[in-house]
Amino acid sequence: MFDRQATAGEGMSEVTHTLTINGMTCGGCSGRVTRVLEATEGVVKAEISHQTNSGTVVTTDTLSTEDVVAIVASTGFEVHA
Repeated sequence: MFDRQATAGEGMSEVTHTLTINGMTCGGCSGRVTRVLEATEGVVKAEISHQTNSGTVVTTDTLSTEDVVAIVASTGFEVHA
């Protein structure tokens, strides 16, 4: 995991995004998605599971659900919010 996680600052609130992510087959897949998300400014925390094909991503209110979906999709997986 990266230490570069954003924290919600004054005037910012946190938003939790729940995703369905299809196509992950191993821990390497979920690890890749987690690393990409956690390297993104505005992501506070990402918990991705290949076993349940799901993810929970906490962001500052600067990122929309559509932004998070696009980030995950850029890793090559099919994602739905």
